[in-house]
Parts: sequence; C-alpha cells; structure tokens
Amino acid sequence: MVSLTGNIGRNVTRITDAARVRVRVVTDTTLVHMCSADEWERCRATGHRIPDTFAADGFVHLSTTGQVHLPANRLFAGRDDIVLLYLDASALGSDVRWEPGVPTDPASMLFPHLYGPLPAHAVTAVRPYRRGPDGAFEPPPAR
Repeated sequence: MVSLTGNIGRNVTRITDAARVRVRVVTDTTLVHMCSADEWERCRATGHRIPDTFAADGFVHLSTTGQVHLPANRLFAGRDDIVLLYLDASALGSDVRWEPGVPTDPASMLFPHLYGPLPAHAVTAVRPYRRGPDGAFEPPPAR
C-alpha cells in the first residue's frame, strides 16, 4: 500500500509496508475543484462543500489545472454548468494526499485528495469551465 501525504511542492512522506522514504513531489501548484454552479452556490450558503462521493470515497476530489481536464471529460462530458473553484491550499484545513487516479490516467500521475470538507473560504476564484469546440474539456489557465 502506498500513501502520499503533504502539501504541494513540499517534501512528503511515502509510506510503504517496508520503509518510510522522503520524496519530492513536483507538480502544478494550483489546486482546483470542479462542481456545478448550483453546487458552488450551496457551498457558499453552507460554508463548505461535501460532495455526494465523500461518504464512499472519504475525500474530496481535487486536481491541478494541468490534469483537471481528465476527470472533467470522464465525469462531466456534455455538461455546460461546470465551474472551477481555484483553491488556497493553505486554507483547506484538512490533509491533502497525492494519490493515483483511475487506471486510464497516466501511471505516474497523482491527484490531490482532500480528507475533509472543502471550506468555502479556501476558494480564491470561481471560473466557468466550458468545453472546447470539439466538445472536450481542455486544461484551463493556472489562474
């Protein structure tokens, strides 16, 4: 079992059954969460976001701007109501772990998972996330 914990761009601890090893995670530093515009409005009203998948997964799915198009195309194909919540990682208040995605993602790609509710105050910007002319989501700007 491999579990990565820590913050973006910092040393993180990789825990294996055999040993504890320090590694450096090099990745895009902008964290985003995608949801519908209605879900964002509920987050603003309640002060936090707990997606429907939280009970089953135990975490909130996050991405970097360089990888968010992968889950967007899997989960939100054909939708036009998606927004990207740009996040201040230091304001998330819960552990962020970098873990593998689904088998069709690049083998070396790790996705950030937030092990707690997403606080509305950690959202620094909200932008519509629209599909391109070919109907697919593309990587958005970093900010």
